[in-house]
Amino acid sequence: MNKEEELIRKKSPVNIRNKKAAFEYFFIETYTAGIVLTGTEIKSIRMGKAGLVDTFCFIHNGEIWVKGMSVSPYFYGSYNNHEMKRDRKLLLNRKEIQKLQSATKQTGYTIIPLLVFIDEHGRAKMDIALCKGKKEFDKRQTLKEKEDRRDMDRAMKHY
Repeated sequence: MNKEEELIRKKSPVNIRNKKAAFEYFFIETYTAGIVLTGTEIKSIRMGKAGLVDTFCFIHNGEIWVKGMSVSPYFYGSYNNHEMKRDRKLLLNRKEIQKLQSATKQTGYTIIPLLVFIDEHGRAKMDIALCKGKKEFDKRQTLKEKEDRRDMDRAMKHY
């Protein structure tokens, strides 16, 4: 990801993160995918009413889908409001999907959503990553590094 893409994500009015993903997995490769949404879903996401807790991606018939993403019903929606948790299709190139499919056939690898944001054209995008699960000692090491970083920041702030 280059500086320009990072700037777009920071400027986005909506940043819905999967906070547990960095603790649970090592990120091998990241991709940015579009999301196929209905009208009330995009309105809910623009209001920040979505969550990525316990979500994952799977590949079915050459298409990549996200499962478990919750998008709250739009408050001003009528009887044709969307379902809260449904499978949503992601938009990636065929080569990228084939690459992910071959990688996930190996044991221990999965595809996890990291971030939902709105790009400069007003479209909802999702950052996904090919991940490998961490073992218990890796998680302890991550917590230790986080605590050390926090201690260094406190020390630098004090002086």
